Amino acid sequence: MSIASPFTRDANGDVVDSSGTILQYYPDVPEVLADLHQRGYILGVASGCPDLAGCKQLLNLFGWDKYLSYVDIHPGHKFQHLEKIKKSSGVDFSEMLFFDDDQRNVRDISSMGVVSVLVPEGGITKPVVEYGIKLFER
Repeated sequence: MSIASPFTRDANGDVVDSSGTILQYYPDVPEVLADLHQRGYILGVASGCPDLAGCKQLLNLFGWDKYLSYVDIHPGHKFQHLEKIKKSSGVDFSEMLFFDDDQRNVRDISSMGVVSVLVPEGGITKPVVEYGIKLFER
């Protein structure tokens, strides 16, 4: 499915793209973000999406931007994203936990010393996040 910005809310309160297609996210995402934030985790996003404005619009419309301390969105390798987040946050790679649905990114970022977790096809869930936290705490 292809979506295009700008993104808005329709009369029903749904987030829609420029063609009026309703956008949906993985069901656990809002609760996962709120829980991690409440537990004191510093959260960030690293995305290779070329539409920075559109991505930021979605983060705002879904209400997720309030949980994110670091947002790095631009075409490029995940290494570049995490390097930028490391530089701006002062958080070392060994103190980061990374989730991605692309095995190549998980492999590459793991080689940098970042605990990395492959997100299954069904998307990010509370159990996947808790699994990642347990790996990180070892």
